[in-house]
Amino acid sequence: MMTTPPLAEAQVRARLASHPGWTLRGGKLARELRFADFRAAFVFMTAVAEVAEEMNHHPEWFNVYDRVRIELATHDAGGITDKDFALAAAIDRLAQAHGARARPDAA
Repeated sequence: MMTTPPLAEAQVRARLASHPGWTLRGGKLARELRFADFRAAFVFMTAVAEVAEEMNHHPEWFNVYDRVRIELATHDAGGITDKDFALAAAIDRLAQAHGARARPDAA
């Protein structure tokens, strides 16, 4: 399977300007969100899983109670690609629809 080459770091940083809440951390796009409770966080994660499966592009994530930390990179490309920004945009739409708020203590 042919994959898109990774974006240069300058390209990633420029595109981050149009994705508030996302940062570059450890060579991955990263975002932390907080929800009303565990159920709301899990419902959000389920919605993201459906979109990710359709895109055949899956996030790395971690969940504790009302918090969800998400990291995106295209592993077979060895970096961040357009696929990561497309999934980030979908995650943003789902986060808004599910009442997420940015973690106040997120870096």
